[in-house]
Amino acid sequence: MFYHSTVDETEPKQFSEIMGPMAVHMRPSQALRLWQQVALSEVRSDVPDLTMRQMAILLIIYLDPPPHTVRGLAEKLGVTKPVITRALDTMGALKLVSRHRDERDKRNVLVKRTVEGALFVERFGDAIIAKGGELPI
Repeated sequence: MFYHSTVDETEPKQFSEIMGPMAVHMRPSQALRLWQQVALSEVRSDVPDLTMRQMAILLIIYLDPPPHTVRGLAEKLGVTKPVITRALDTMGALKLVSRHRDERDKRNVLVKRTVEGALFVERFGDAIIAKGGELPI
């Protein structure tokens, strides 16, 4: 038996229309337990131990579309440019990001992604998924 669909199949679909809602429902205690377990696994691993600020900056750089500037990052986080510069110094030494002068406007410093940084962020995402899968229901 065949069913006739009234949906226009030629229209592009949003991921959420195909897969349904992707919301994860947790109690506060579960969310905190997940945060704790991810933090513990990160501290125990051989990867660089980033501060909360450094991680926030790194995730903005890798999850939000470029370009990223020191000025823009400072505005987004509500901190001064020197605060961003110090964080980028550390992350640059770890090869998680790189900085270059904007050729169109020499006043701006562009912050760019690196292969090492992309791998770090991907591994971090995998760690969150793994620890989330261990949460009791």
